[in-house]
Amino acid sequence: MLGPDFTTDIIEVETADHARLNVKLAFNNHFEVERGDPESEAKMFSVPDFIGFACRQVGSRVRGAVAQISFDKFHRNSQRVIRGAVLGIVDKKVLPELKFEANNLVITSVDIQSIEPCDPRMRDSLIKSVQMAIEIATNSIERSAQHDAARVDQEARGHLERLHLQNEKLAEEARRDLYGLQAESAAVESTGQAKAEASAQAERLLIEAHCEIDSARLRAEAAEIEHAAELESRVNAQNAEVEYQKLLNELQITRAKEVMKIEVGRFSNTVGALGGETVTAIAHAAPMEQAALLKGMGLSPDLMTDSSSPLNMFKLSQADGQKGLGGSAGGSLSSLLSK
Repeated sequence: MLGPDFTTDIIEVETADHARLNVKLAFNNHFEVERGDPESEAKMFSVPDFIGFACRQVGSRVRGAVAQISFDKFHRNSQRVIRGAVLGIVDKKVLPELKFEANNLVITSVDIQSIEPCDPRMRDSLIKSVQMAIEIATNSIERSAQHDAARVDQEARGHLERLHLQNEKLAEEARRDLYGLQAESAAVESTGQAKAEASAQAERLLIEAHCEIDSARLRAEAAEIEHAAELESRVNAQNAEVEYQKLLNELQITRAKEVMKIEVGRFSNTVGALGGETVTAIAHAAPMEQAALLKGMGLSPDLMTDSSSPLNMFKLSQADGQKGLGGSAGGSLSSLLSK
């Protein structure tokens, strides 16, 4: 191996809206040399300080690219902006490597380890703005879910009320028909009685018997109609209640999932806003100091991933710090912060 295979540098940049930031970059590099070719081998030593040369070239490219965009756009697309500035972009695709013809040094990858504002007041303001944005988004989603739940509840209640009114309408129509039949029966009965009195006792008894039969049949039909209407009303009410409970359960599940996503996003954004160096400092502090620092930042020492596997943030930060001291291009927590 010819020299170190990676380089780390801290570059101070300024966006188009005058936000000054410290960007910590790490990039892999190697020399492309043709073995046995004296000219190619001698070209490696044409630049005395190849690391400083690479850092200056990379820094100038990054500063030029960042100076053309706003802080918000850089914050949202920092990875693509910096990789495109260093490696170059052709046909809207980032090139795989950058080669310096002066000494045949090749840069193959660029990793953003941290991005922090230069001004401490700006850093604090940025953290507060991120927290406020998360709270606003959380409240908006919660209120939207409540509104949707109330709307579904009102629709179900309205549907149930309509079914109740329709059933009452059917019952009233059946009752009206019953009263009409009873009136007709009474008229027939009185007519039959007059005829019976006028004609004969036998004719009167025959007409009365027919009237009683018709009346009993009509009462049975009316009772059957009432029972059928009541049964249909109960079935429709039960179906509407089941559908309403199903929709309510689905809304509660959706709300729980959305709240969980929001909490995970809130934690990731909070840890990302703190920065890798701050978390590394917390990992190296004494236990009491760690608890005091996390309490001051409103964080808990343990992050529960599920009901059986707790994830300790101190262990992650300590592992990240040990990898950072060993010269690694990035650890588990630093990678999470960079994303």
